[in-house]
Amino acid sequence: MTSRASTHKTIRVFQTARDTWDRLTEKEPITVQEDTSSWNGFLNIYPDVKYQTIEGFGGAFTEAAAITLAKMAPHFRVEVLTAYFDANRGLGYTLCRTHINSCDFSLENYSYVEDGDDSLSTFDIKRDRAHLIPLIQDAKSVAGETFRLFASPWSPPGWMKTTGTMNHGGTLLPEYRRTWAQYIAKYLQTYREAGIDIWGVTVQNEPAAVQTWDSCNYTAQEEADFVRDHLGPVLDAEGFGDVNIIIWDHNKDSLYRRAKVAYEDPEASKYIWGAGFHWYSGDHFGDLDAVHHVFPDKKLLFTEGCVEGGVKLGDWALGERYGHHIIGDLNHWANGWVDWNIVLDEQGGPNHAQNYCDAPIIADVANQRLHYQPSYYYIGHVAKFVRPGAVRIGCSVYTDQLECVAFENPDGSIVVVVMNRTDSTIPYRFTTEPGKVAVGTSLAHSIQTLVIDSSN
Repeated sequence: MTSRASTHKTIRVFQTARDTWDRLTEKEPITVQEDTSSWNGFLNIYPDVKYQTIEGFGGAFTEAAAITLAKMAPHFRVEVLTAYFDANRGLGYTLCRTHINSCDFSLENYSYVEDGDDSLSTFDIKRDRAHLIPLIQDAKSVAGETFRLFASPWSPPGWMKTTGTMNHGGTLLPEYRRTWAQYIAKYLQTYREAGIDIWGVTVQNEPAAVQTWDSCNYTAQEEADFVRDHLGPVLDAEGFGDVNIIIWDHNKDSLYRRAKVAYEDPEASKYIWGAGFHWYSGDHFGDLDAVHHVFPDKKLLFTEGCVEGGVKLGDWALGERYGHHIIGDLNHWANGWVDWNIVLDEQGGPNHAQNYCDAPIIADVANQRLHYQPSYYYIGHVAKFVRPGAVRIGCSVYTDQLECVAFENPDGSIVVVVMNRTDSTIPYRFTTEPGKVAVGTSLAHSIQTLVIDSSN
């Protein structure tokens, strides 16, 4: 492969840094020059070393987000949608999530059918049509053709479960497994009729958690059996065989063991696109490596992460938490990264379980103000510049005080993300080939995106 580096004159630099006004701010470019220094300090990029292809980045549409924005003045709603979905003026989100039936970030428990209706004749998404679907449609119109959406159930209707309620866990009754699969197919159909094609479905949000809110439990074998015997065949039969089925959708620490059960069943595996994972158990990047090593044909998608415990305005460490996980997950074979609620109110809700959380954009409904959290900018340093179809490329750095990841976009541009969580300014020499360097500096508590345009 012929290197482009010799034709690159300058590298564009975008920066977000604590204790400055820089927020995704374009700085002076750094210039590629002959390397005449004996100092090492390299941040090396290897465009000929190829890894996984990127599906996209985004966040989640919830009833909480939709109702919060409905309480804001119309221009704030437009601002939020632009900030997330406009590729030029915002972050250019392309892959997002929503919920089937209610979730904790709904105002109450709800499903789409009347109790006991196993024929699904009363199926109606009127609840979603009030606020959720209009928000998704508006976001889709801003994002354009790149927009994709996957959906996750938090719980089947309570009457389908051992507990008789949507909350507090419980399991899907065997006699309703086929009905529940048909329910999901009907959801896909009604959303399609509303103008929203669903790209993928996860089998169950957090199937190993018994929550005080909407939740349902599956063992690894039960999940594989449900996909093999019900969900996969039903989606095929109903014309939704192209909808990607995602298993697990829970924490990384159990990812490999869960995926192994499903993927070693060839009749279940043939229906499964890949596995989703969350961050609440810590880094566990080794689980991502293990799944990719043993099952390299399956995709890995970060499907949820948020800061729990309510709103923490301006907390820089929480933005750095996002940056650390995004860079770490992508360096360990993740094909995409999807945040939780795109917006919440000043309390971190609304939430029928009082399970309040933070979000990258906080809408202060009482005072009609928007607050952009550090997490918004940290996500943006990847989402805005790394486009669907990008390929992760080789990247190494001389010190563990810097975290970095690199990509080649479909248009040939090279994107490198560099994060510094320390209290010190750290210099580096950026290079894509021997003898050519560009000298850069990473400020304390900062994140940078370096862009080498293919036409430069």
